[in-house]
Amino acid sequence: MKSCEPESGAELLATMKTIIAAYSQNRSGSRASVQAALRTLLTAPWPSQRDVRSWLQLLAVLQWVLSFLLLGVVSLLLLIYLVFTSFWPISALYLAWIIFDWDTPEKGGRRLACLRKWRVWKHFRDYFPVQLVKTHDLSPSHNYIIGSHPHGILCVGAFCNFVTGSTGFLEMFPGIRPFLTTLAGNFRLPIFREYLMSGGLCPVTRQAIGYLLSKNGTGNAVAIVIGGAAESLSCRPGVTTLILKNRKGFVRMALQHGAYLVPSFSFGENDLFRQVVFEEGSWMRSIQLRFQKMMGFAPCVFYGRGLTSVQSRGFLPYPRPITTVVGEPVTVPKIEDPSCETVDLYHEMYVRSLLKLFNENKTKYGLSETDELRII
Repeated sequence: MKSCEPESGAELLATMKTIIAAYSQNRSGSRASVQAALRTLLTAPWPSQRDVRSWLQLLAVLQWVLSFLLLGVVSLLLLIYLVFTSFWPISALYLAWIIFDWDTPEKGGRRLACLRKWRVWKHFRDYFPVQLVKTHDLSPSHNYIIGSHPHGILCVGAFCNFVTGSTGFLEMFPGIRPFLTTLAGNFRLPIFREYLMSGGLCPVTRQAIGYLLSKNGTGNAVAIVIGGAAESLSCRPGVTTLILKNRKGFVRMALQHGAYLVPSFSFGENDLFRQVVFEEGSWMRSIQLRFQKMMGFAPCVFYGRGLTSVQSRGFLPYPRPITTVVGEPVTVPKIEDPSCETVDLYHEMYVRSLLKLFNENKTKYGLSETDELRII
């Protein structure tokens, strides 16, 4: 979708400044200048509906990016600051609440259905735009683990499809409740944890996923971005590399709970940002990998578009189409203690299903016939 940057807004602002200046100069004199400025305002081009939609879409993406990058850290610093002021009881009460509510993220969270229906998510969807494609039905009588690929920088496709209701997941898969997993450390940040849980996100831990697959009835679909933070380091346009070969924990969990494995692929996810990729073996790459092991996420050096135009540089994603295709479920039996051979077998079946999904859809959604999926 081509971005449309509003031009009439600048003209309107200039005219309003003229009115204010004219009024300031003529409070005790003639009203001619003010009247002339008002006539100019009435004849000036007002923002079109397309301009307004573009602004709303940009603001929707801006609030999302700021929420994920800054909400947790800013909330933590604010609560620490309040400790040293007369408002310290606010910090004390919230600390008591977190201690009391500590295990809630591991037990299904606290989803708010109204959040999925926010109008802001439709503007968020239309900015790129994001599309969800269904290839097979998912029966509400089973539970599922949806593998989400690729990670990209901020997992835009996974968030839009599995957290918000803007792409119609509940209508496409009636009776299925989607959950998206993210780093457990995010749920230790004040305020941010409430924001995540309200959207149906849960920690990517055995306890949290096991709860959803065994103690929450059927019809649960837990989406896991399997490549994780390490995969974000390989994210760049034109290259599709997945870290999956040795990621088998999700298969073992699927076997232990009898949850079907469902591959999904978001075409266009890697085109949203430009990343400075450091060569394997370089000192910057080693710093990234060491940071990832300590903190659970990788510090990527990336940039996108700015607020003023697509040509400027900033931290917002570029408006590129994202199409998330949900593939055919791999039937998985329930085995409480699966052997390594069994895990390897179903992991191989999952990889084959994912490759089939990628090859059957790549030319439909922006890739060429020669593009391949590289799994490491």
